[in-house]
Amino acid sequence: MLTFILCIAALIAGYFFYGKFIEKLFQPSDRQTPAIANPDGIDYVPLSNGRAFLIQLLNIAGLGPIFGALSGAIWGPSVYLWIVFGTIFAGGVHDYMSGMLSERNDGASISEVTGKYMGPVMKNVMRVFSVILLIMVGVVFMVGPAGLLAKLTPKALNIKVWTVIILIYYFLATLLPIDKIIGHLYPIFGIVLILMAVMIGGSTMLHNGERPMMELTLKNLYPGNAKPIWPLMFITVACGAISGFHATQSPVISRCIKSEKDGRKIFYMAMVAEGIIAMIWASAGIAFYYNKAGAGTGLQALLDIKGGNSNSVYEICVGLLGKFGAPIAMLGVIACPITSGDTAFRSARMTIFDWFHLDEKKINVRLSVAVPMLLVGYLISFLDYSIVWRYFSWSNQTLAMIVLWTAAVYFATNYPNKNKCWVAAIPATFMSAVSVTYLMYAPECFNLVKLGQTGATISYAVGIVAAAVFLIIFISTTYLHPAEGLEDQKVRIIGRRA
Repeated sequence: MLTFILCIAALIAGYFFYGKFIEKLFQPSDRQTPAIANPDGIDYVPLSNGRAFLIQLLNIAGLGPIFGALSGAIWGPSVYLWIVFGTIFAGGVHDYMSGMLSERNDGASISEVTGKYMGPVMKNVMRVFSVILLIMVGVVFMVGPAGLLAKLTPKALNIKVWTVIILIYYFLATLLPIDKIIGHLYPIFGIVLILMAVMIGGSTMLHNGERPMMELTLKNLYPGNAKPIWPLMFITVACGAISGFHATQSPVISRCIKSEKDGRKIFYMAMVAEGIIAMIWASAGIAFYYNKAGAGTGLQALLDIKGGNSNSVYEICVGLLGKFGAPIAMLGVIACPITSGDTAFRSARMTIFDWFHLDEKKINVRLSVAVPMLLVGYLISFLDYSIVWRYFSWSNQTLAMIVLWTAAVYFATNYPNKNKCWVAAIPATFMSAVSVTYLMYAPECFNLVKLGQTGATISYAVGIVAAAVFLIIFISTTYLHPAEGLEDQKVRIIGRRA
């Protein structure tokens, strides 16, 4: 239990100290935000800090900090370190910078922001990449909660029925002004989410004698040591430490904040809150399924079953909270993916509108984009959920890598003190190694895992070399040249040179 308490304390301290440090480096000003300068009643709508924070938290806290944290728990308490350090030094920086760079560029989608600082090649790559990722996110966060809802309702309301119901809600949330549905429902969802986290975390601590909360160990506890911590755990536990998906969501709120100086209270704090949720579920998974055969054996056996994540969440809620408390916690779990899936499709619509310079005020134009996009999502929902999740996880962390490099370029080309760039460049280099190593190793990618230890060695080497190459390109194209300023710069781009 001591490790769990210290990790929660570290996450909170990270917000107050490192979050403040990042804010000081960025230097928020009193300039008008897009919501104040150009309100349109659709996407650019001024919101209070409390409401903006809740929307941002619910936008980013999908199934990742729950399903991903439970899957990561199979490796044992080493997952705690990734959640804590990833959240503070990578995820928090990523979320804050993606939100603030969007805000400083009139609430532009992350693909447009990347293009400004990384060049037209990366802009087009990010446009396609972002839309594909967002549709996959929408699918993952449509099928996942449908499976959970099916467990709480009569058999007539099966997964397929709930998928259609959720899809209809996503359709409305994608089309209507942000303050009509999302702005009204999210405070309610937020309360349920907070209740869920408090109930699961508190009950796990209360059951510590019966279901022991393991203290920190760096040992790989994956059953039979079958899967290495690097890079698999760093991809599996995505949203609970760092997630590129968050960068696609930040523009939703960057179009709604009233002051730049509120950015840390919204973007960085929402990431810390998600890290706390991930810590709660990772520790609950380790404790609930602990047995003498190994910390992860019981959990891994359940997760290997089709739909295992839903089964494990249901078992943990019922086992820790009983039949009366479980439905409340389950509703909190269900609120996470639904409130991320709706804005995933909304963000995809915004990205397409920015891409083709469409007018979001015209309902017929919004329909022409939203309808086919949601239909594609519905068709993808018939694919094997586990396969969609694995591709989502890798593309998610790859997008995070690109956004961190964008933030590093911004710092290096817009401030006289270029050393600011390292707060983004260091985690960008790390995530580059993670992403490329996984690309080489994973069965759904280049599948070098089939070569055993030789394949692992090759994957590690390629990942490290690729990260080093990216870092060298960054240093040579930006860091070694004079900063030119935000308004008149002609940014020297990694994407153009790579």
